[in-house]
Amino acid sequence: MPRRSPNPHTAAGERILVTASRLFYERGIRGVGVDLIADEAGVTKKTLYDRFGSKDELVAAYLTRRRERWNAWFGERLAARVAAGARPGAEQVLAALEISEEWAQDNARGCAFVNAHAEIGGIDHPGNAVVLADKQYMLGVLTDLLRQAGHPGAERLGAQVHLLYEGAMVAHTTRAQPDAFVTAREAARALLAPPA
Repeated sequence: MPRRSPNPHTAAGERILVTASRLFYERGIRGVGVDLIADEAGVTKKTLYDRFGSKDELVAAYLTRRRERWNAWFGERLAARVAAGARPGAEQVLAALEISEEWAQDNARGCAFVNAHAEIGGIDHPGNAVVLADKQYMLGVLTDLLRQAGHPGAERLGAQVHLLYEGAMVAHTTRAQPDAFVTAREAARALLAPPA
């Protein structure tokens, strides 16, 4: 009998995805098996596989949902800062770093995409494309904020600020630097200052 195509768009599929998302973020992808997810979601393993096809596809769905949530949350807050008067260029970039710090403070295990990449990166896994898309999104946002302000060298500076953002996220998570985002903003401010 041919296998059904995965169909996560059901009440059971939603319960599975919500449960898996919580468990993957709290315990790590490798630390969570499909038995636990099915049990906590109140479904059978067969239902889980009918909805998602495999654990790898469920991981990709978790990362996709997390990415959508992050993009919406971040976009709303950045739009609010712009509406409140944050000027194009350095001011909006610094606002983006402040917003990212708010997210990091509410997500104690750090960046879900960095965490996932540590577990699945370097192998042929459907979640890798979602991780890359997340990183490209933030690089694009930071670069666009500089480009829209007519900042010379926007692509290069956007890439440099993106590294500050990523480094702050990891340093904050590991507690290597408790004020990682403050330091990142100071470095970005110096980097984006007009030449004397």
